[in-house]
Amino acid sequence: MHWEIKTFDTLLTDELYDLLKLRVDVFVVEQKCAYAELDEKDRHPGTFHVTGRNENKELVAYLRILPPGSSFNQPGIGRVAVSKAYRGQGLCRTMIKKAMDQICRTWPGMGIKISAQLYLEAFYQSYGFKKASEPYLEDGVPHLDMVLED
Repeated sequence: MHWEIKTFDTLLTDELYDLLKLRVDVFVVEQKCAYAELDEKDRHPGTFHVTGRNENKELVAYLRILPPGSSFNQPGIGRVAVSKAYRGQGLCRTMIKKAMDQICRTWPGMGIKISAQLYLEAFYQSYGFKKASEPYLEDGVPHLDMVLED
């Protein structure tokens, strides 16, 4: 698996297409959640895009790191997606760890806040995230805010 962390202005056109396609495949098609997938947060100069490509250079894992002030006061992690064929192989764990390391280097001492799908609460708790809100609906999907203190 080949991992990269890039800002929007360093993404190649094909890389941008691949990550947007994976996000639409997972969140819009697979989860049947029609919402505005594209937002200005992708282009924010402080946003990082974490990508994982297989040996055939196909994008199979993605997430974005949001800078403080774009969604929350703390840095955040969002749009976590792994291609269906690659789930259960630990890619998400590897990718989350890479994101956490990048956040600690870029914004030391700020912690991390996420809006997690409710069914993933235990997954994020395994990294030390704690529940920071009651469940709420976001685009028809149950979510809750979680924080990791630095």
